[in-house]
Amino acid sequence: MQTDKPLQGKTVVVTGSTITTSVLQKIEQLGGDAIACPLIKVVEIEHPDDFTQLELGRDFDWLIFTSQNAVEAFCAKMVRYNLTPSHFKGKIAAVGSKTKDKLLSNGLRVDFVPSVFSADVFVKEFPEVAHPNSKCFFVRGKKAKNTIKDGLPFEVIEWNVYATVESMDYIQQLIQLIQTRKELILIFASPSAVDAYATHIARYVGWEKVTIASIGHITSNALRKTGAHVTYQPKTYTMEAVLEEIVK
Repeated sequence: MQTDKPLQGKTVVVTGSTITTSVLQKIEQLGGDAIACPLIKVVEIEHPDDFTQLELGRDFDWLIFTSQNAVEAFCAKMVRYNLTPSHFKGKIAAVGSKTKDKLLSNGLRVDFVPSVFSADVFVKEFPEVAHPNSKCFFVRGKKAKNTIKDGLPFEVIEWNVYATVESMDYIQQLIQLIQTRKELILIFASPSAVDAYATHIARYVGWEKVTIASIGHITSNALRKTGAHVTYQPKTYTMEAVLEEIVK
């Protein structure tokens, strides 16, 4: 195997809802066959009281985002109601570099990012930078865990702005890939994608024929609960980091 093509002969399948061209290109540059098979998709939750929620959020001390999807849905609502970043008076906290980048690209500043891209670490570090009586507005997905609300010693109001639903479009393609490819690596980035695989794919081909890479300890825990073995889990919870871990 050529040292500059460590993924030569391997098929790398990305299963998440947010699959960028740059990630697929990186896999191919490393010699791998990059295939996108999203097992989930993200849909914005639109509600008649969206404008009321946006008005509510403007006066909180902190807006909290833990995913790119939450930022995208939030910003879509801002555009829909002709609001600009200056509408919001408080500071903004983001979990993860991708979440931070998405906020910045939409003109929103970021005042705090935890040292590890995890809600568990966020609730430990955030109180050190927020004043004791902070009011927080957590913009989240419908399936997000209660780690932020339960773990912070502050008032936390939650707003569900998106939902993650199963996508059936690539199920048969992925089953066929697993049955025909010898060296196949699956990258999971969320428990929702794990659930979709366990429900619709594992019953036919199991977990043993694939090598599994996981982004984040929560995703890894979901995988292990199904009986799957996690081979790769980077310390930094990004797609770039998981590729670096795979080619070590």
